[in-house]
Amino acid sequence: MAQVILIPTVLYEGVTAPLPSYIVDALLSCTHLFTENERTARRYIKTLIKDFDIDSRVWCSIKEVTPQVAQQFLEAIKSNATIGVLSEAGCPGVADPGQQLAALAQDKGVKVQPLVGPNAILLALMASGMNGQHFRFVGYLPIDVAERSRTIKSLETESSTKNCTQIFIETPYRNNQLLETLLKTCAPQTRLCIGVDITAPTESIVTKKVADWKKNIPQLHKRPAVFLLQAGG
Repeated sequence: MAQVILIPTVLYEGVTAPLPSYIVDALLSCTHLFTENERTARRYIKTLIKDFDIDSRVWCSIKEVTPQVAQQFLEAIKSNATIGVLSEAGCPGVADPGQQLAALAQDKGVKVQPLVGPNAILLALMASGMNGQHFRFVGYLPIDVAERSRTIKSLETESSTKNCTQIFIETPYRNNQLLETLLKTCAPQTRLCIGVDITAPTESIVTKKVADWKKNIPQLHKRPAVFLLQAGG
């Protein structure tokens, strides 16, 4: 019987975070590996299993899940393969194209097994001090500045009305622009958490009111970041 294993990776390349030992067994069992970045995945696997026979596996890139990739995935299922899915960083299927493969597997009634590993979204929420019982991950915000401002205002209003935490991310090279818009748009008393370089030696997860962030604006350019917002209350 085919099965799909969602295999977590480290959040920060070069930093070895504690990972469950069964990840090694899972990787050894895989005949097919669908990865967001094959080079990164190969390096990661070699840090876990030095004698891993990389070339004996079937590899497929899922940076974009095209019809051709989906077909290759479905053919692997038909051949009763054990398929490993690896994200570029963190947990496959969460803000990640692996979600589309998990959906295909579910549609075919194939077992999908998620393995425990680091997830920047949840780690940031844990450390933020914000509402961990009612939160919403909204992914990427619009690039257009005016549309982004309207979206932020809407998220802030919803957060205040529903007492919920709003979580979002940005492409690292646009982090500073997003922060600038947040500080211009949000009310001074709205709480904003910025988590950067999570699990790395340079990790910082700090929650302040918007008014306080304006006094000392961090530089976030090209640093992996998660933003959390909670208004009111």
